[in-house]
Amino acid sequence: MPPPGVCMSIMRERHKKEGVGSLANPEKHSNQDFQQLTQYCLARGVRYIDEMFPPDHNSIGDGLLSPDNMGRVVWLRPAKMVQYPDFVVDGLSRFDFGQGMVGDCWFLASIGALTFQKHILEQVVPLNQSFKEDYCGIFHFRFWRFGRWVDVVIDDKLPTVDGRLIFVHSKTPNEFWPALLEKAYAKVCGSYADMNSGTPAEAMMDFTGGVHITFKLTDAPPNLWDLLFRAAKSKSLIGCGTPQGETSANTVAPNGLVRGHAYTVTGVKQIMSQGMLVNLIRLFNPWGQGEWKGDWSDKSSMWQTVSPDDRKMCLSVEEDGEFWMTMKHFCEHFVDVDICCLCPDFLDGNSTCHWTPSFHDGRWVAGTTAGGCLNFPNSFWINPQYRVKIGGLSGVCSETQGDNNMLVSLMQKPDKRNRRLVKSLHIGFSIFEVSDHFKGQSGKFPASFFNNNVPVAQSKNYLNAREVMEFFRLKPGEYLIVPSTFKPNETASFILSILSKAETHIHENSNDQDMEDILFSPKTPKPTSTDKFEYNGGDVDDKRTLFQKYSDEFEEVNAEQLQSCLNENLIQGNVKKTQGFSLESCRSMLALMDTSITGKLNVAEFLRLWRKVTVYKDIFFRTDEDRSGMLSLSELRNAIMASGIRVGDDMLNLMALRYGGCSGIISLESFISLVLRMDCMAKIFRQLNEGGAISLRDNEWMYITMYA
Repeated sequence: MPPPGVCMSIMRERHKKEGVGSLANPEKHSNQDFQQLTQYCLARGVRYIDEMFPPDHNSIGDGLLSPDNMGRVVWLRPAKMVQYPDFVVDGLSRFDFGQGMVGDCWFLASIGALTFQKHILEQVVPLNQSFKEDYCGIFHFRFWRFGRWVDVVIDDKLPTVDGRLIFVHSKTPNEFWPALLEKAYAKVCGSYADMNSGTPAEAMMDFTGGVHITFKLTDAPPNLWDLLFRAAKSKSLIGCGTPQGETSANTVAPNGLVRGHAYTVTGVKQIMSQGMLVNLIRLFNPWGQGEWKGDWSDKSSMWQTVSPDDRKMCLSVEEDGEFWMTMKHFCEHFVDVDICCLCPDFLDGNSTCHWTPSFHDGRWVAGTTAGGCLNFPNSFWINPQYRVKIGGLSGVCSETQGDNNMLVSLMQKPDKRNRRLVKSLHIGFSIFEVSDHFKGQSGKFPASFFNNNVPVAQSKNYLNAREVMEFFRLKPGEYLIVPSTFKPNETASFILSILSKAETHIHENSNDQDMEDILFSPKTPKPTSTDKFEYNGGDVDDKRTLFQKYSDEFEEVNAEQLQSCLNENLIQGNVKKTQGFSLESCRSMLALMDTSITGKLNVAEFLRLWRKVTVYKDIFFRTDEDRSGMLSLSELRNAIMASGIRVGDDMLNLMALRYGGCSGIISLESFISLVLRMDCMAKIFRQLNEGGAISLRDNEWMYITMYA
């Protein structure tokens, strides 16, 4: 049985800190270990079959094949298709493969770019695999997926009709690395059908785990040619796309270009023609056929105007899907160009001072940390906030620094297993300069800060895309970055990436105090304290009388008696929309307050519990602004703060999930159980930590116990 969800999340975070998910130590996709599975199959003399991505119609997916074709599909191993299969034949090339029945030209265009960068290709496609030595029908590939590298294991059964591959296929019949790579990526996406339509940027990011930069060609920077030229020299992957036609079908225009189609940029060259320098772009159609018919195409007379050496070097008159065109025509006939690289040094042509990246995982949760964009001033402040301190550049770097000194990228993570089911939200971010007045601010910046300050930089638009990114020029100083969805109360996870050549310090801003101060020092609102509060004589007598009414002959109350006492005296007649304290919650409270460990509460323990619950009840009603008798998730934030407990956004989100449930509202009894648990845990953990009995690691103890 796998660990519970919150424990699994903590384990992932620990593993990440220990290097799991890095390229050198990728995470095992579906918890499948390639080496162990290989040894198992070899020891037993069997061929591997992947139960997590089985060779059946579910792995192909719905809507991709007609029922008739689906019925004809047979999954075959390469040895059943050809006599002598090979993983790679004569190296890996963009000309090795052709597209099949999946509309994944975006993926194949990215593979085309990948074949130019051997060091990147080998980290995605381990080349020490074959159909000969230690063959048992198992292969593996590596992809970067939303902040971590994963090792993906597959079997080599491939879908065929009449003995021929129906998806990507190699032009060399006995070469199978393209088909197996596509299958591994289909597994990551959920099925082959989930690969239908996309952008080259998505796959290029998954091949590199690097920096992705998009330029819209209708608004291209004046130095785009120089950027592309330097990017091509700096081992970047470059892809582009044509505008969509009147329909979603990939129709061929009279100029030879395919509408709504992804291409690979395979070359950038300046050439002398008729005494003038011409900027040329070489492009590759992943179909392996269909080329540009205009100037500088394969059969263009323009090639007669260049030197024989340039013509020999550049021109290949073959129907292989690759062609040249001018930079001018490129900007006219394509809509965007995507560059993906390990480091964007090409931006200013200076590799002496590198860009330094930092990555931060976050989450928007409806009601607690999903405040929407600046159009919603009352809730914008509850979004996750990241505080950034930017230093000055060194003398050498400042001399060569380009127009911009910071790149900010916001990528939303999928919440579905299948790629086609993922619904992207409109996302963006705003950057505010922290004025001197707020530099001493601890914790989240309040709504008043955003009402009185305008962003110094922000994403141009909120896009329903996997990623939005922008370049900025920011002077040295302190800033606040606020990522958000366009509308409030939209739940999603994200990765915020920041790259800068200057020394940059960044941290999540919901929690600026020491861990012990934040998690382990709850205080009740002044002037009342649940620990120091004392009843006057009459109150004590009243509460003792109440205790005696429900206690047994040994002057103790068990969980059932405590339930009756609370529901009849604390709840009844005072609270709307409540079912009262459950027996389970009373057992939990009893366990927290039972210092004598008898399974019951004596009078002193009962009085201490009653003091606490009456204070928490008062806080509940004071923060229930709409007098509904329930706390919304936004009211929960205020109630927790009123309790004197300071928690970060991640803990607040966990509280909402654990105690708010699907309704998104919290009852009085749930709130009391929540705060009582935090109060008692704080004391216990602090004592244990001071005594050296346990070692607290971040918020882990609190997470586990809060979610239990």
